[in-house]
Amino acid sequence: MSQYWLLKSEPTSFSIQDLARSPGQTTCWEGVRNYQARNFMKSMNVGDRAFFYHSNADPPSIVGTVEVVKAAYPDPYAFDRKSRYFDAKSTPDAPRWFLVDVKLIEIFPNPLSLTYLRTIKGLESMELLRKGSRLSVQPVSSNEWECVCSLGASSKRA
Repeated sequence: MSQYWLLKSEPTSFSIQDLARSPGQTTCWEGVRNYQARNFMKSMNVGDRAFFYHSNADPPSIVGTVEVVKAAYPDPYAFDRKSRYFDAKSTPDAPRWFLVDVKLIEIFPNPLSLTYLRTIKGLESMELLRKGSRLSVQPVSSNEWECVCSLGASSKRA
């Protein structure tokens, strides 16, 4: 059974447009350095879908969807002393950090802003909308997935 997720990225670091320009419209989802977010990534399966969320944007918004095309594997950046994601406590024999590969599925015609999403009935319990929610990787229920996807396909925006 498919699972659904939300992946946050600052568009100045890596945007959905950057993903669209990536070879095969695919990239590894690197740089996760929160244990709970890492554990969510480790539970992802090939075929799972995720929302691509532009955080620290004006306005912060869900901008499209991606599919997991490679399940969690050790994050090689954690072993690279030159990488900003280097972690001396992570080794190839005992990795602390993982990543998944994702492929672009869709860029929404109009971003779904956080403010707009807060007005939608049925999304009240969505982790993204919870006060103080800061996780860069978070689960999304199937009902939330269907609701947001239908909003993303629609041309009407508040």
